[in-house]
Amino acid sequence: MVDMRAFRDAVGGWANGGPGGPAGELAVELGVRTAVLLEGPSDHAAVEALAARRGRDFAAEGVCVVPMGGAMSIGRYARLLGPPGLGLRLTGLCDENEQSFYQRGLERARAPRRDFFVCVADLEDELIRALGTAAVEEIVAAEGDLRAWQTFLRQPAHDGRPRHQQLRRFLGTKKGRKIRYGRLLVDALSPGQVPPPFDDLLASL
Repeated sequence: MVDMRAFRDAVGGWANGGPGGPAGELAVELGVRTAVLLEGPSDHAAVEALAARRGRDFAAEGVCVVPMGGAMSIGRYARLLGPPGLGLRLTGLCDENEQSFYQRGLERARAPRRDFFVCVADLEDELIRALGTAAVEEIVAAEGDLRAWQTFLRQPAHDGRPRHQQLRRFLGTKKGRKIRYGRLLVDALSPGQVPPPFDDLLASL
């Protein structure tokens, strides 16, 4: 039985120069109507974690979350999945300092810019600020990463930086950590703590 993962993989292959036929066929078979374009796998993990918390079934709703492998890929993915390609509705998140990439890519694909929601720095930063640094440090300790965190803090390069910036940098220092903590931080949010761009994205779907 095929699922959204198969469609996501087909889109990734297409974006990397492969044929577009498999993605198109799967879009029809699965009833895909909306592609949520995100920079990477940690954003993907966080968005799907929040959707699960809210009882959403993206597959049943025809929604596929697609990590692009970086903001500069937005033009390629918008062209393949938006009006010039499969004709899906496009939405997603983007970082504030990368809005220009999104604007150009979406304009070229004739896709609405209004359906993309802006994070100040990135999604991890939004989650850390929403929870507060003390709560995030408690999660780090509970996950068995306290020693690694303390070692990180002793490094001169990070001395004197605001705590939320230190935490944001720490989450990106080990492969897979951002993905794991993306889910953990989302799970720790109370309903009133969900960052606005994140909340707005889910509400738009």
